[in-house]
Amino acid sequence: MAGGIGSRFWPLSKDNYPKQFLDILGTGKSFIRSTYERFSPVIPDENFLVVTNKAYKHLVLEHLPMLRPDQVLCEPARRNTAPCIAYAAYHIQSRCADANIVVTPADHLVTNETEFQRIIRLGFDFLAKNPQALMTIGIKPSRPETGYGYIQVPKMNAECGMQNVECGITANRNNSAFSIHNSAFSNVVKVEMFKEKPDYDTAVKFVNEGNYFWNSGIFLWTLDGIMQAFRQYLPEMVEVFDKGIYNFGTPEEQDFINDHFVDCPNISIDYGVMEKSPNTFTIPADFGWSDIGTWGSLFTHAKKDENGNALRGKVVSVDNKNTIINIEEGTEAVVEGLEDYLVAYRDHSLLVCKLHDEQQIKIWIEGLK
Repeated sequence: MAGGIGSRFWPLSKDNYPKQFLDILGTGKSFIRSTYERFSPVIPDENFLVVTNKAYKHLVLEHLPMLRPDQVLCEPARRNTAPCIAYAAYHIQSRCADANIVVTPADHLVTNETEFQRIIRLGFDFLAKNPQALMTIGIKPSRPETGYGYIQVPKMNAECGMQNVECGITANRNNSAFSIHNSAFSNVVKVEMFKEKPDYDTAVKFVNEGNYFWNSGIFLWTLDGIMQAFRQYLPEMVEVFDKGIYNFGTPEEQDFINDHFVDCPNISIDYGVMEKSPNTFTIPADFGWSDIGTWGSLFTHAKKDENGNALRGKVVSVDNKNTIINIEEGTEAVVEGLEDYLVAYRDHSLLVCKLHDEQQIKIWIEGLK
C-alpha cells in the first residue's frame, strides 16, 4: 500500500513527492525500496503488487524498476485501506484463485529483517492449516506510544506468544476452531480486541499490562479468507467491485476502477473487517519495527550529536538540545538556542514547532491550503 501522502512529515513529505519515496533516515534507499528488499527473499518479483494513487505510478516504477507497469494498481481517489486491499484482492483473484496474501504499508522501518522474514513465513505456515484466519503482526511495545493502535490478547496467550513456548492453545469463538495446539504455532495468539490510539495514561496502562501489542498494519490471509470477510462485513463495497468482476485482469480493469472506485466507502480494514471478525489472530513480534509516521518516531531512530540533536543538511547548530534540524540539500541554516524543537525546510516550505506539538502538523498545514 503506497498511496498515502504522509502529511505528518510535512514539509519533507508533500502531495507531489510523499513519504514512501523519500530517504528520510539517510540510508540511501527510499522507504518503498527498503520494503521491497525486505520482502524479496519471501515473495518473487512477479508476485509483488503496489496499490498507489495514479499520480505516483511513475515514482513507483522509478524506485522499483524490477516491476512491470501492470504490477502497479492505480487508485483514482483515496478511499482508505479497505477499498485499497479489496482492489488488490479482486485483481489477484483474476490471476490466482488460491493465493496467499501479505499486505504491508510501503513506508515502515524494520531493523531485523531476518526475524521479520521468519515471522512472515510462520504466518503463511499458519494459514496453510487455518485458511479462514485473518492475521496481523503485533509488535511488542517499547514505550507508551499514543500514535499507534493496540491489539489486546489474553494475558496467558501474550506470555506464550513472546516466549515462543509450547502452550497448547486451542481457540474457539463463535464456533470457529483454529489449530494453534501444534507447538510450531505456539506464538500465534487469538486477538481479544483491537484498541484505537490511546491517550498517554492509557498507553502506559497497556504497556504495564503486558498483553497489548502495537498494531503494525501488516496483514496475512488467504484470498478466500479475506474475500469471505469482505462479503460478510463490507457488502456495500463488494457490490461495487462485483460490478466489474470480469474486468479484473483485463485491459478494461483500469477504466472500471476509474469509474467506480470512488463509490467505495471510505473505511479502514481495521474498522471494516478486523474489529468485526471472530477469526483474527496475531503473531507478537520484535524485529525493530516503527512506522516512522511522525517526526518524533524519526527522532527515536536518527543519529544524534553530543547534545541529542538530529541534524541533516548543511547546518550550524549552536546551543541546541534534543532538537531535529532537517534542511534540504543546497540550503544552509544556522539555528541557535532551541530545546525539544523541530526545524524542517524543503521546497520553499519551512516548519518550526515544539516536538511535543508535532501531532498538530496535519491540522496546521490545512491552513496553508
